[in-house]
Amino acid sequence: MYSQIIFAAVSAFLLCTGLGPLAIFYLQRLKVGQNIRDQGPRRHQAKAGTPTMGGLVIIFAFTLATLYFAPKNAFTFLALGFTVGYGILGFWDDFKKIALDNSLGLRAREKLLGQFGLAAVLALWVMGPAGLGTWILLPIVGTRLELGYLYIPFVLLLIVFVSNAVNLTDGLDGLAAGTTSIALLAYIPITLAQGRLELAVFAGSVAGACLGFLWFNSYPAQIFMGDTGSLALGGALTSIAVLTKTELWLVIIGGIFVLEGLSVIIQVIFYRLTGGRVFRMSPIHHHFELSGWPENRVVTRFWIMGVVLALFGIGVCYYS
Repeated sequence: MYSQIIFAAVSAFLLCTGLGPLAIFYLQRLKVGQNIRDQGPRRHQAKAGTPTMGGLVIIFAFTLATLYFAPKNAFTFLALGFTVGYGILGFWDDFKKIALDNSLGLRAREKLLGQFGLAAVLALWVMGPAGLGTWILLPIVGTRLELGYLYIPFVLLLIVFVSNAVNLTDGLDGLAAGTTSIALLAYIPITLAQGRLELAVFAGSVAGACLGFLWFNSYPAQIFMGDTGSLALGGALTSIAVLTKTELWLVIIGGIFVLEGLSVIIQVIFYRLTGGRVFRMSPIHHHFELSGWPENRVVTRFWIMGVVLALFGIGVCYYS
């Protein structure tokens, strides 16, 4: 059982590290380079032109590893299909930005429509064919809260928020890949405790692919994952949380993403109400950058926070 998880993670890692140089080479040849917003920190302008859409390598690696090592059942194909679906949505966004020279990519309503649509499929499957119910488990107290049909909007909002929060986190070299791999590794003991080996293998595969990608994405990054990768990683995390009925645990284990997402929401609301700012810049990792922290220090400390939150989430899960 454990060997399947280990082999899947190592295989995905090796696939990413093996394909990474080829991806960098061909993306450079195709001039698939990152566009840097003028509103961001000035030091980031030096990253303009760095190959992006590297998320394709991540998706390819964890898809092969999952299909080869994971038990073949509905949970495997739903988690994998949902994640790849989010990756395709991100790919189309990246494609419009770069290949079609549209700096904004997909319109916000187009992206949200795709995200909500895929999330609705997952929620309805959980309520229907999977028979997992419409309840959520409350951390620490361990009691079930029955939501009924309110479960659908709850899951939709959770998935869309977290997937976009992972996307926002992908603003510094290695930040999204590192924090996502930590959260996914935390889900391995949780899925195993529920007897869901297929989801444990899937989590291990995606984590291994993230670590392999991190080999080239760590500071200074040679390649970026783009929305192709960040939306797919958000899809992987949320699909595992929903399929294991640990939706609220994701708020703890993925606390870094919650912090990043909330910082943007707080900044926007405060600015519209007062014209001022709570943070120097949002997402919050830019706030620390503009406060004088070097980029690699911000990333390392966010990784440390991610490990602490992941361990706390595992502890709460077993306590409950």
